Amino acid sequence: VPDDLSLEEREELLNIRRRKKELIDDIERLKFEIAEVMTEIDNLTSVEESKTTQRNKQIAMGRKKFNMDPKKGIQFLIENDLLQNTAEDIAQFLYKGEGLNKTVIGDYLGERDEFNIKVLQAFVELHEFADLNLVQALRQFLWSFRLPGEAQKIDRMMEAFASRYCLCNPGVFQSTDTCYVLSFAIIMLNTSLHNHNVRDKPTVERFISM
Repeated sequence: VPDDLSLEEREELLNIRRRKKELIDDIERLKFEIAEVMTEIDNLTSVEESKTTQRNKQIAMGRKKFNMDPKKGIQFLIENDLLQNTAEDIAQFLYKGEGLNKTVIGDYLGERDEFNIKVLQAFVELHEFADLNLVQALRQFLWSFRLPGEAQKIDRMMEAFASRYCLCNPGVFQSTDTCYVLSFAIIMLNTSLHNHNVRDKPTVERFISM
């Protein structure tokens, strides 16, 4: 403290210096606390990123397993809490179809097991066919998977499709049976026209007379 200051000025200067030191101490303490908080945030972020990475790896593994064996793939996803064991959740997974083989989706949906039929029903209900003509609706439906080769599987799928189409478009057909028969006929016609192994292509007259 300078000698030329009065007693009051000296005390005031000492008080200012003391307050300054207290403020510096408070600032250092705050810096330390902020650093601790930032470290905790970084650790939490790292843990969350690690969980997300692990989850993404498991989902990718589940998709690969599904493409090799759909039931085993779905079971793997359920066991790892990546999919709920409900027809609706599995149907949503198949409908999104990310990374899934469409042929395998079709085979799974066409199975006659009671649970598979429920999944098929839930899958069909995810499609919106309102104000679409039958061909447009069929195109949308068949874009989401590949029809299996087994006639019984195709039959179950077309029945589910016809019910959904008639529900979305009341009054277009007198019954779901009519919609089903016409849908099946359109598929058979499309197969005949685009299959190189079919040499005897049906004419318009022949198709109408079927």
